Amino acid sequence: MAVYTPVSEAQLDKLLADYDLGRCIDLKGIDGGIENTNYFVTLEADGKQTQYVLTLFEEFSYEEMPFFVELGKWLAERGVPVPYAIEDRNGIGLKQLNGRPAFLQPRFHGGHVDQQDLTPAHCASIGAALAKLHLAGKDFFLTRQAHRGVFWWRRESANILPRLSAEDAALLSEEVRLFDELREQHGEEMPMGIIHGDLFHDNALFVGENVDAILDIYNAATAYLLFDLAIVANDWCVNPDGSIDAARERALLDAYAAVRPFEAIEKQVWPQLCRTAAMRFWLSRLIPWLGISQASRQGGEMKLKDPDELKRILLGRIKQPSSL
Repeated sequence: MAVYTPVSEAQLDKLLADYDLGRCIDLKGIDGGIENTNYFVTLEADGKQTQYVLTLFEEFSYEEMPFFVELGKWLAERGVPVPYAIEDRNGIGLKQLNGRPAFLQPRFHGGHVDQQDLTPAHCASIGAALAKLHLAGKDFFLTRQAHRGVFWWRRESANILPRLSAEDAALLSEEVRLFDELREQHGEEMPMGIIHGDLFHDNALFVGENVDAILDIYNAATAYLLFDLAIVANDWCVNPDGSIDAARERALLDAYAAVRPFEAIEKQVWPQLCRTAAMRFWLSRLIPWLGISQASRQGGEMKLKDPDELKRILLGRIKQPSSL
């Protein structure tokens, strides 16, 4: 259960006093998240009920949150369907609740699609939506270094090597080295901007085969745009054995390119970025899986994900590279 920090109705009522949204008639914890605490909040005003999402941020300090508050507002104003902090009557969206940064967001009403049910049409829709997010974020006025980016994976890969088999340690070290080499040779040529950073299939909602919302923008950072697309391809287009479904990946890439055409350098580096994206999430799953980092939080058990899934994808990307 992803409710690490409890919130009482009395605490919520105190927060709602800053708004003109109505009174709370229901507060319900949301299962399924990993990093943050989320609640569905139903408010009633003038006889009408409206649902919102209340998020309490477990990993960020209050001082780190303005980037995400401003980004959500920026993207939403440009037609990208992302959550954003609803401002109170004084124009303030970022709050504190039970010692955590928090804010209220609109609730989207699309549904999740299970990974095994994803079709080329779903992949095309998310591809176009991601390209629109990248274009909308092009002129965003803040920047942020990814908290699990290149400097993190250099450090953490070195720390974790003694806990791995010789084969896995060699694989991880080689992938870190190859990205460093790519970055040194082509880093200045590759398009950069705001990326989502964690757009797995459970971070999107659909109505039919059309994207209704892109969720959880709290891994957003300033990074290579194509790396973001590689993260998506490795999750949305993967088969159970770690191989890539060519039809789904082709639909994803073509729909993305129809909105933001690829540059020549991106076609060159795509195979390596697919490998790097798999390596990054393999590493982030390995660390708690091996008990190296805290695997639970007060109020709820952190859900661990199997790192071997990403290892299989990485090995698949090495064995059979794809192209743009």
